[in-house]
Amino acid sequence: MNILQINSSLRGANSESNRVAGSIVAKLSAANPGATIIVRDLGAKSHPVLDEAALGALFTPADQRTPEQAARVAQDDALIAEVQAADVVVIGAPMYNFGMPIQLKAWFDAIARAGVTFRYTEAGPEGLLKNKKVFVATARGGIYPEDADPQVPHIRMLLNFLGMTDSTFVYSNGQSMGPDAASKGQAEADAVVAAIA
Repeated sequence: MNILQINSSLRGANSESNRVAGSIVAKLSAANPGATIIVRDLGAKSHPVLDEAALGALFTPADQRTPEQAARVAQDDALIAEVQAADVVVIGAPMYNFGMPIQLKAWFDAIARAGVTFRYTEAGPEGLLKNKKVFVATARGGIYPEDADPQVPHIRMLLNFLGMTDSTFVYSNGQSMGPDAASKGQAEADAVVAAIA
């Protein structure tokens, strides 16, 4: 089993989403002793955001790219190769201002490439990152009912678009609502992780 862990919190060792993501990976690796684990910490080392220069590099034929353009595309290629090789993807996704961190959005922008990780067909878009299990560990300061959650539908849509349709979200809620609420949210997340087969 190849496990890819994507952390996107800026809180490092104090991050609840990193903690839960790490717990998921620990549970999976305990059940699969020979598992290979790759951890990409976007909070510690951000991937470049999609800008005009990056877009120009992507739309320039490979044999016509400048060295700078080739180097920029290679950075995205590395992320794509990691997710293509993964059997399981574990994403730490804290909620920042009702959405995902810009670091995680930059990762999605990097791995979403037409003809490589998705393609357009007569029947509509088809995700090419299939047959992967995805766990998303999301920590948030408040508590959001499913029909009013501004973050999860966006992440789920991106995953589904890329073909990663088998996703489980693990919530650590109430992290800014006082110690009792934070502990309750952590315990609820831990219970979900403990039940992972």
